Amino acid sequence: MTIHAPPPEGGRIIDEPMETALSRRYLAYALSTITNRALPDVRDGFKPVHRRILYAMHQMRLNPQAAARKCAKVVGEVMGGYHPHGDASIYEALVRLAQDFAQRYPLVDGQGNFGNIDGDSAAAMRYTECKLTPAAVLLLDGIDQDAVDFRPTYDDQDEEPIVLPAGFPNLLANGSSGIAVGMATSIPPHNVGELIDACQLLLERPDATTGDLVQHVPGPDFPTGGVAVEGHASILDAYETGRGGVRLRARWETEDLGRGVWRIIVTEMPYQVQKSRLIEALADLIEHKKAPLLGDVRDESAEDIRLILEPKNRTIEPEMLMESLFKLSDLEVRFPINMNVLDASGTPRVMGLKDCLRAFLDHRREVLNRRSQWRIERVEKRLHLLEGLRIVFLNLDEVIRIVREEEQPKAVLIARFGLTEVQADFILDTRLRQLARLEEMTIEKEFNALSEELAHLKALTSSEGKQWKAISKELEAVRKALISPRRTTIAEAVDTSAFVAPEAFIPREAITVILSERGWIRAAKGKVEDPSELKFKEGDQLAYLVPAYTTDKLLVAASDGRIFTIGADKLASGRGHGEPLRLMIDLDEKAEIINVLAHQPGGKLLIASKAGYGFIAPEDDSLAQKRGGKQVLNGEMLAVLRVTGDHVAAIGENIKTLIFPLAELPEMGRGKGVKLQSFKQGGLADITVFNAETGPEWADGGGRRRHWPDWKDWLGKRAGAGRQGPRGLRKFR
Repeated sequence: MTIHAPPPEGGRIIDEPMETALSRRYLAYALSTITNRALPDVRDGFKPVHRRILYAMHQMRLNPQAAARKCAKVVGEVMGGYHPHGDASIYEALVRLAQDFAQRYPLVDGQGNFGNIDGDSAAAMRYTECKLTPAAVLLLDGIDQDAVDFRPTYDDQDEEPIVLPAGFPNLLANGSSGIAVGMATSIPPHNVGELIDACQLLLERPDATTGDLVQHVPGPDFPTGGVAVEGHASILDAYETGRGGVRLRARWETEDLGRGVWRIIVTEMPYQVQKSRLIEALADLIEHKKAPLLGDVRDESAEDIRLILEPKNRTIEPEMLMESLFKLSDLEVRFPINMNVLDASGTPRVMGLKDCLRAFLDHRREVLNRRSQWRIERVEKRLHLLEGLRIVFLNLDEVIRIVREEEQPKAVLIARFGLTEVQADFILDTRLRQLARLEEMTIEKEFNALSEELAHLKALTSSEGKQWKAISKELEAVRKALISPRRTTIAEAVDTSAFVAPEAFIPREAITVILSERGWIRAAKGKVEDPSELKFKEGDQLAYLVPAYTTDKLLVAASDGRIFTIGADKLASGRGHGEPLRLMIDLDEKAEIINVLAHQPGGKLLIASKAGYGFIAPEDDSLAQKRGGKQVLNGEMLAVLRVTGDHVAAIGENIKTLIFPLAELPEMGRGKGVKLQSFKQGGLADITVFNAETGPEWADGGGRRRHWPDWKDWLGKRAGAGRQGPRGLRKFR
């Protein structure tokens, strides 16, 4: 193998530390992602891909009056001329611009299948057609009049706009979302009429506060409607700081079917929630008994949304049903607000409502001045030519003579009448028939009109006050063109702390929880009178029989020191063998179930380890919110008992017994606890809690319960060794 020497100084190999090289390249990538892909420009509200799509369609003359063209043609133009990325990302962006359920003001008029609110994707680009909407035309108005700066495209073959003229505040009107490196943006859609009213207020009172603006812009206006239930103070804070969120609920109504029967009709979905997935989620809640008030769900939608929700029974209140579903499903969502945008200098920053509107107005003023200056230059050029024609009409015979007789008529005309070269060329290019008397009157009329326009434009560019008045007039015209009623209702804030948990709506019915030794659990209705009649799988038998109610929470204690929580209403029916407990909780394979209890709010539990330590734990603190349970004991757990007395009796593996007052045990949420009984060898065999008035009981070998009248002879201090117990005493249960 030949080893080549490194290239000489100045070659392609750069000698630098790996850390420096990675840092520099990652920063370049991060900056590119932030500025070219993820964050919108505050002036026109677009990311580069959307801006390039609209500009390419403008260049293709796909205005609202024109015939639509295939989307494949548009995507090809964008990809070949402006956007050096894949066609899939371009078409996806184009499709979103055409979806009326995604855009408050669609900018692309799509013909064909452009997807739906169910989540179905659009047809392939070769099957769909598109053109611009009137709203898009307003955003592009003036782009051919030097209203904005251009830059070379990625291949230097053409130019593309850095920003669009933006006839209305598109950033807030249609919203935006994106994830960059280390930052993200999430801006909800708004009503254009309300935004323009806020802009007019800023033009009248530049010192207006965000609170004043919120009087005109009370909150987002989503294309899918719905009801916003965020408080006014919260929305105001989000608009002030640029960060926050808004809770959005589906719109619903009650349909009376007579005889006390009713059902819920959902007519509007929360923004960006796919109807088909929502229905699947609701059906899953019913199947797994997580929505105790919901009986059935089905979709009867056609062009309009019509989602049917049927209650479990007619005694349930509609408000209760919907409140429980808002809590459990995407019938209520929280749309985050993070108005992180690129300002006019291309710098990422979080802006509030006022800053965004102010940046838009400043951009409109710059567009107005640039368009005015562009028009001034063309009016002055035209007036200059018309002045030359006026001279011709005043000296028509002499001009004709010069053209006919002189060898160099251009030079003679310039010298004879003081014309410029441009004027002389224009006169010589003018057709003879245009020198008729009627044309002279037309030229004079055009000259006067252009002179007035020029005076107006110069006055406009020299007066800031006139510029703002002109912008106000333009905004009012846009408002009339795009005005539409608000779709999202701004409602009073809902106090979620006052919300009653779905478990409170579960019908309270007596059940018996049956857990087998192999871990199969089920719930039988009512009380099981004869446990011997219960059937189990071959080789399995009863382990725990717990009376409870469907509204109870079950506490399942395991030997690894964890307590799991299961809703009694979620257990399988008692008609079969049930289902494996391990499918409902994350129980370790080596751990064993040591007790099952129906939770009693405010109750106390005695927690004891095999090593002979223990403590008293509040039942409420032992409830677990996750499948993994709650670790309450550090060590191998022997017993979890409900505290029903005032004394504790413990038996060691050495057959010695100790009884001591329950008050000697500390109360704590979790831990190791204190020593219950001392052993020279072995550990704790069993433990119980009893009341001193009745005394303890214990089970003999024959399964009978035996009373213990002289238990006080074994009374001592906690952590003592104890003494030999009565004959036959091995366990209390």
